[in-house]
Amino acid sequence: MPVKVLAFAGSPRRHGNSETLLDWVLASMAEEPDVTVEKVPLTEADINPCRGCNACEKLNKCVQRDGMDTYHDRIVEAECIVLSSPIFCMGLCSQVKALVDRAQVFRSRKYVLKLPVVPPERIGKRMGVFLATAGQTWPHVFDAAVPSVKCFYHVIDIKDADIRYLMVNGVDEKGAIEHHATARSDAIKLGKTVIAEIKVRLGAGAGK
Repeated sequence: MPVKVLAFAGSPRRHGNSETLLDWVLASMAEEPDVTVEKVPLTEADINPCRGCNACEKLNKCVQRDGMDTYHDRIVEAECIVLSSPIFCMGLCSQVKALVDRAQVFRSRKYVLKLPVVPPERIGKRMGVFLATAGQTWPHVFDAAVPSVKCFYHVIDIKDADIRYLMVNGVDEKGAIEHHATARSDAIKLGKTVIAEIKVRLGAGAGK
């Protein structure tokens, strides 16, 4: 079964630690048959912050005309959505938070307008992946980012149980992740595991 992977590279610093981690995951996914991977650097995606106007509660779309015109549809179409972010001040970097906040359209569609986000037959077939890096070594450094990530996936009909995580701390300087003992191997394993699981889900759906 074909699998579309849509990945958002969130860091404002291109090819830093979080994007390197993302690239390892995507490369392992792309090695699998029938998998297409699209990586979107959010620094180039033209995604404005949410205005909080709630017009999407009536229009079923955002009043802003920017990159999200394209990515709303791609988010719905993909079998796997991957987010990567460095941790800034104990949370998601602003580029990723803007993407998360613009998912308000899906929240309005789902809870206010009572319309489907994805077709019912695709519920439970899709998966999300969150990748993060942090310079701090504190064990709680990722705690504030995870609820926002869960909210993003929840409004696009990816449940908590369908999200996979790889979060690496203690990597601050650009390129530090290259020297991490397990990050690369963990990323490769995660990519292959997620694709295998999605294919099982898609195959089960085809057999019904």
